[in-house]
Amino acid sequence: MSKRIEILRSFYNNIDEDSRLNRSRQGQLEYLTTMNYIHRYAKAGAKILEIGAGTGRYSIALAKEGYNVTAVELVESNLEVLKNNSVGIENIISYQGDALNLDRFEGNQFDLTLLFGPMYHLYNKKDVHKALDEAIRVTKKGGIILTAFLSVYAIMNNNYLKETLAAGIEMNFDDNYKVKHFEDQLFTGYDIVEFEELFESRNTKYLTTAAVDNILELAEGRTDFKMSDADFDLFAKYHLATCEKRELLGSSSHLLYICKKKTKLI
Repeated sequence: MSKRIEILRSFYNNIDEDSRLNRSRQGQLEYLTTMNYIHRYAKAGAKILEIGAGTGRYSIALAKEGYNVTAVELVESNLEVLKNNSVGIENIISYQGDALNLDRFEGNQFDLTLLFGPMYHLYNKKDVHKALDEAIRVTKKGGIILTAFLSVYAIMNNNYLKETLAAGIEMNFDDNYKVKHFEDQLFTGYDIVEFEELFESRNTKYLTTAAVDNILELAEGRTDFKMSDADFDLFAKYHLATCEKRELLGSSSHLLYICKKKTKLI
């Protein structure tokens, strides 16, 4: 077993991943924004693949909406919750699997591919490229790929507020403030341009990059944080109207890179 898989199992076996998108305003905004973009690109009856599906929050919701969903999850405890929560839903199928190896699927199968969890946890450049190549391979020509990643600058803002700035800088940057990715990282963050450049030589067309949870992870770290339902609705409306603005992207902990698989090889 690789060290990466050991780290992931150890972490996810000891947290309540299934309630993550419900229990905080940050999680609620992440879910709302992500579903907004899925609905923007998913046509009725679309075949959707979620790679790194966790406990199935997106996959199950999309299956209930009538999409044909295939969910792949690496961590056994997450997959067990996913399977239990999807009992009785006919148009969802789930497998244990790794983003680095989707050999069970032929190429050009899915209208929409969601690569949400894996890029948080891949630090080896070879593995990063393999995960992206696999997601693109199984997507139909003209299909859409949504890839989630973390902002290293939002991570640093969190470090500052937690008074661990020096440790955060040492962990995430080299002496020239170039972003580092290394084996013992549980979550790895990216410079936004750095992440976008991963797709430059691939057979995809860039559509957009969007902030997913804005500043809410930072805000909820304050002891005096409170947000009523009305305030959340107003903030969400503002956020959805501005979440693609380049000057705002780095303050969001989670982001989406969205691209389209080209119909012709380049």
